[in-house]
This record gives sequence, C-alpha cells and structure tokens, in this order.
Amino acid sequence: MSSAWADGTGGAEVSDVIVVGGGVSGLTTALVLAERGHRVRVWSREPAAATTSAVAGALWWPYRIEPEGLVGDWSLRSLRWHEELSGRPEETGVRLVAGVHHGERLAALGTWAAQLTDLVEVGEGLRARLPLIDMPVHLGWLERRLVAAGGAVQRRTVISFDEAAAEAGTVVNCTGLGARELVPDGGVRPVRGQLVLVENPGIEEWFTEADPVSDATTYFFPQPGRLVLGGTAEADDWSTVPDPGTAEEIVARCARVRPEIARARVIGHRVGLRPARDKGVRIEAELLPGGGRLVHNYGHGGAGVTVALGCAEATADLVG
Repeated sequence: MSSAWADGTGGAEVSDVIVVGGGVSGLTTALVLAERGHRVRVWSREPAAATTSAVAGALWWPYRIEPEGLVGDWSLRSLRWHEELSGRPEETGVRLVAGVHHGERLAALGTWAAQLTDLVEVGEGLRARLPLIDMPVHLGWLERRLVAAGGAVQRRTVISFDEAAAEAGTVVNCTGLGARELVPDGGVRPVRGQLVLVENPGIEEWFTEADPVSDATTYFFPQPGRLVLGGTAEADDWSTVPDPGTAEEIVARCARVRPEIARARVIGHRVGLRPARDKGVRIEAELLPGGGRLVHNYGHGGAGVTVALGCAEATADLVG
C-alpha cells in the first residue's frame, strides 16, 4: 500500500475493530484502520458487489453532500488518492476521464474547486478531467487490499451494534441506510437513483446536467464494457425495482445530448438508494452501554466514493 496515505500506528496499542457495513465507506475505513495496525473485521450483510456502492456511476464530485465546511477537505484527500490509483485502472477500477458538467459555473462551487488544476469554465459549463470509478472492480480491489493488510470480511447481518461490541472494543458504523434503524437515526433517508446500462456507441467522455426544478438528472459515464446512463434523485423513495417508463426517459434525455445513444442496445438496469442524512455526514464517537466505543461514519448521500478516503481517515483518527 502506498505510503502516501498509510501513516502507521506510531506505537499505538493494537486493538480489535469491527466495521459494520461492506460498501465503499466500510471497506475504505477498514483498510485505513488495518494499515494503521488495528485488527479489523468487516461485517457485511451482503457481498460488496451487491451493495449500493456497486451501483454507483461513479464520478468523483462532491454531489448532494454536507456539511460544506468539511466536504471539501474530505473530497480533495480522496481525489489525490484516486489520481494515484488511476495509474493501475485494471486493478483499482479508477481512471481519469475528461467531461463536462453542463450549466455549472465556478462561482457556485466551494473553495475546494480552486485545487482542481484541470477544471476550466467553458461556454457550456465546467470542463474537467476527473476520476471515474468502475465500482465493482474498485470494491473488489479494496477487499483484496484489506485482506492483504491482515483484515477480514465476513457475511453477517447485524441487528444491534451490541453484537459487534461483544467481540471488539471498537465498533465502526458504516451502515449507510441501515443507520436509520440501527442507530436509530430518523434523519437518514433514501434518495433513489435509477440507471440504464447500454452498449457504448463510441462515447469517450462523461457528461452531467442537473435539472434544478425536478428530481431528474442527465448523465452518461463511459465504463469498461458499458455506458452508464442516468438518472434520478428521488428522495424518500424506497423502491429498488427499475421503472420501465423512467428508463425510457433516461435514454431519451441522454440521446438529446448524444443522438447515437438512442440506437445503443440496452444491456441492463440498476437502482441504488443513496444513503442521505438531513444533517449531512456524521463522523462521531460515543460510548456504548457495555463500555465499548461506537464510531459513526455515515450519511454520505450521493458522494460516498468522492469522500471515501477523507471520511475514512477522519473516522480512523477517532478510533485512535
């Protein structure tokens, strides 16, 4: 693992940690902890390939995520890491790809945008070269690196954090939407995203455009072996079943930007529930009744991969 982000334990006492949740936040947090010398297990109800993270597009960009004062640093930390990983795209799933955020302007972005050397304002919006992550590949890489660092991933459904606390002194909550019931935190809610996968008709750049007056978004991401079309951002919708009408609308919107998409063969449909939280990301530690510690890392909304490493390091700092 690169020394650019594995900073060691500094002589700290090794402890047992169980990370609950096996998506991109859980695996990245577990990997950081393992690299810092902790004995780490990930408890996940489902394989990484079946998590919400695996459905994501996934373009690096601080999208629908708060708190604004912290997101910039978390995102930039993850950006530098992804830039490093892009040198091994077949292994890590990370590539640097050019594209346009249509209708966006530099003045509307936070101070973090000044750190993006490839971000340029053009007539149609913001043009940039950004990390585009093939999530199934990336999740597999994270899991392999975690195991290589001495960690373990176990299939386990958790009903209470007390179950994990009975086996480890520190429990890390990376449960995404599951935090609504497990914490419990009623401010956690789904933001439904539907995607259409088509054969790529030769498109090499990504494109995004948000509709300010609806929950519809228009984007396409060229991934290996497919073009990912989107999408939707439907708050409080728990349905994971693809809607045929919505799929047709997604294809039509994308085809208005690139007409060749209308003739592309559909090869699949995906739905993911982004784990949003009313108060934004929660990274916080608390004591459990039995004396153990529970460290929270959830509420990433539609930007989990964008802040994955930054939030993982902030969480690991609380673990100690």
